[in-house]
Amino acid sequence: MMGGVLIALVGRFRPLILGLPLLATACISPVDYGAIRHADYVANGRCNPAASDASPGNLTNGVTDGATLPDKPFFVVTSRLPDCRNNAIKLLNHRADKVRFGRFGAPQDVLNEKGKVDGQRIPFAISNEAAWWTDLSETMGNREGRVLLYVHGYRETFFSSSRDAAQIARLSNFTGPVIQYSWPSQGQLLKYAVDETNMYWDERNFRKFLTKLAQQPWTKEIVLVSHSLGARLVLPAVEFVDRNSSNADSSNISNIILASPDVDRQDFERDIAEEILSARRVNNDRRITVYASAKDRALSLSDDVHGYPRLGHPRCFDPFKAAELKEKGLPERCYAAKSEYDVPPEKSGLTIVDTTAVSQGRVGHGDYLRSAVACQDFAAVVNGERGAMNGRDPTHLSYVFALAAPPKDEEPDHLAICRRERK
Repeated sequence: MMGGVLIALVGRFRPLILGLPLLATACISPVDYGAIRHADYVANGRCNPAASDASPGNLTNGVTDGATLPDKPFFVVTSRLPDCRNNAIKLLNHRADKVRFGRFGAPQDVLNEKGKVDGQRIPFAISNEAAWWTDLSETMGNREGRVLLYVHGYRETFFSSSRDAAQIARLSNFTGPVIQYSWPSQGQLLKYAVDETNMYWDERNFRKFLTKLAQQPWTKEIVLVSHSLGARLVLPAVEFVDRNSSNADSSNISNIILASPDVDRQDFERDIAEEILSARRVNNDRRITVYASAKDRALSLSDDVHGYPRLGHPRCFDPFKAAELKEKGLPERCYAAKSEYDVPPEKSGLTIVDTTAVSQGRVGHGDYLRSAVACQDFAAVVNGERGAMNGRDPTHLSYVFALAAPPKDEEPDHLAICRRERK
């Protein structure tokens, strides 16, 4: 009898047991300061350019070895520590002494001596902050004041987050400027605890930047995209802007997309959704789209680590609720509940898109950039589509939709669809 109980307990907690080495390693392997003083990394003037050195027309600073910024590079705001000791500036995984502003390009191939591709690099340059804002305002003015702001998640380097930001721009064919906010994620599997710590450390920096962006007179619409742990930067920052903005409704932060959000679902239901999706803001076109998957192994482990379900993982914490769904012949999946209003808004503020049936990859944590069906849905949402759309199947909840897998004989080319070239 005792043996059977033990086996049952091991089975129930198997994900956590498997994750213990990961957690232990993360806890006992602190970030190494390194053999170089951090002040020495930023001593060169390239890390802190004056307005005359980094005007909008002079953005080749720090780009060498054949890498060149395109005519219309992307924008970046970063709290990563830059290494300006050499000609080519690099962004490290340490915390910086201050937030810096710059421009970057999509990945470029690196050729070896034989002319063959030997890796890729991200062209990058640091700009003077005032010049950066001037350049952004001019670009925004030419694109009707629309901007896309991307915040990456756990286990990202500057290269990988820049690659994803460029992919989002291509996939959605977004016509306005694209900004990525790059915080000091370690880019390592066993550094989740460090990433979580650095994310919380960076809350003040991000909310200060988002406030300034939202309050610019030329900012008409902010499409805010976050992945994974990045949602924990985004949501409290939007709340902060809502409370402190001169625009009482903060209505220009209108389209918030949370891909595989590593956020406590009950916290989202109780506090975050109630504030961010108030009836007044929803009526002014504020909405949140959540992409969730029951096959997301990363968030499944996060569930076990934190003790409660994540917003992006539709696990039923309540076994009685799961049994009730099963009895009704419905999938045993539980989602965040909609906000309750004294006077319901005219529009729907929350949409949840379940990507379980179309999930791609071993981990299933990035369907919005890996699954053809999810990529197409995500691109449509970036461009303003909402509610019932082609490819979405309704569920028993009016605000939850499931993406249907295509027939097996019509398997799409996920890579081609999700990483298509910019038009």
